[in-house]
Amino acid sequence: MSAALPERWRQHLALDRRRSIHTVRAYVATAERLIAFLEEHRGESIEASTLATLDQADLRAFLTSRRMDGIGNLSAARELSAIRGFLKYVGGEEGRVPLLKGPRVKRGLPRPISPDEAVALAQDIAETAREGWIGARDWAVLLLLYGAGLRIGEAMGLQGDIMPLGDTLRVTGKRNKTRIVPLLPQVRQAIETYLDQCPYPPARDEPLFRGARGGQLSAALIRRAVQGARGRLGLSDRTTPHALRHSFATHLLGRGADLRSLQELLGHASLSSTQVYTQVDAAHLLDIYRNAHPRA
Repeated sequence: MSAALPERWRQHLALDRRRSIHTVRAYVATAERLIAFLEEHRGESIEASTLATLDQADLRAFLTSRRMDGIGNLSAARELSAIRGFLKYVGGEEGRVPLLKGPRVKRGLPRPISPDEAVALAQDIAETAREGWIGARDWAVLLLLYGAGLRIGEAMGLQGDIMPLGDTLRVTGKRNKTRIVPLLPQVRQAIETYLDQCPYPPARDEPLFRGARGGQLSAALIRRAVQGARGRLGLSDRTTPHALRHSFATHLLGRGADLRSLQELLGHASLSSTQVYTQVDAAHLLDIYRNAHPRA
């Protein structure tokens, strides 16, 4: 029975909740670790009825064992969040989840890069590509991240059915939620230039961005290209594809965009996820003040 519980939860997360494969894998792994720990801790097979009797002491003992494995506050908080979801699923509407305060996690601010750095990064990657069409492809991908605020996975998920391009682009984000983002002329031109050079003709039901052999482009290849470029340009290790999305949000906010509009453009489920950029913008203004004011 215990082995079936995580598998049922896997199907629930993937099919009913439409969570990403990475989230499903991580959450199910946590459920399996919890059951394995409890079987040893209690010396019995763990059933759904057993999970309903768990208390704070049981969860605290599990987290202590995970601490001994070397995980930090952030990982412990994620484990506890996954456990709460698992126990709530197993218990159903009448289920009871023990109240246990998680470890305090200091949330770091996103680190945007300047517009010049974003362009220099994309240019370096395009110019060092082994083939012209691959350089045009990478240039288009990076402009989508910085110019339209897409996540790298969202860019990789675009298909040929977005053609012909207009002034906006429909994007499918997390949990299959769609949103409309404006498409700058420079971004539209970059995509069209890439498609003109790509040796694989675009098909409506095929990936827009292709790898060297014609398959779907891997996000890992873009991340490695960014890693190489930031080393050549002397940029921070925090310069990642996702940092381009942060820069998109921060620069829009700095130019007067309101939080609700920014939330829609980024595809955030809650406004609290977007509000972090107000802190980023304030931190940026403080840096300018400290560097420019004669009394700072």
